[in-house]
Amino acid sequence: MKRVTLFAGHYGSGKSSLAVEYALKLASEGDRTIIADLDIVNPYFRSMDSRAELESAGVDVIVSPYAGSNVDVPALPGEMYRIVDDREFKAVVDVGGDDRGALALGRLSGALKQENDYEMILVVNFLRPLTQTPEEAAQVIREIEQAGSLPFTGIVNNTNLGELTTREHVLEGLEKAEKLSSMSGLKLLGSTVKPELLPEIKTASAIYPVRIRHRADWAIF
Repeated sequence: MKRVTLFAGHYGSGKSSLAVEYALKLASEGDRTIIADLDIVNPYFRSMDSRAELESAGVDVIVSPYAGSNVDVPALPGEMYRIVDDREFKAVVDVGGDDRGALALGRLSGALKQENDYEMILVVNFLRPLTQTPEEAAQVIREIEQAGSLPFTGIVNNTNLGELTTREHVLEGLEKAEKLSSMSGLKLLGSTVKPELLPEIKTASAIYPVRIRHRADWAIF
């Protein structure tokens, strides 16, 4: 477990939901935890519905001062540097979608590389546009790494169609994720899956059940 965990991916990949759940997990285990949204292109904390829950759990939330407003200003608060400066905290970072959203990461990349205690995770849903093949996902990796000046270290397969997700969706996504892992040299850290599907795919590799919040409703993947 690294001190800083960054979740990045294309829009709709599910990275924000995973970031929130991971921050809550860290807090539940007694870690002093920060979660930060670094999106300067569309400054809206997509997990705003979870902000009260995060703060209630003791998680410090760092977000653009314009999040949730009609003001479209590409600005981030100065306290985002706590991610690298305050090493008493575990930090979870929701990197902005695609390469444009990853631009703010460049401000922190030097310090993150110097500390060398981070995990940069690509969250990929192969049922979303623009990441339907390993080749398309590999292009997203290159674009985000170039924009954020920070290399990825792992992949999480989050291929799903919400409550319509089937065993076939999970396994097809897992197959593509394994190919992406082979192409990129990045370790496949796991796949999200609905618990009721686990008995059908329990022999598959890299399966990790997690809870994901979608807006105000709970869903299990």
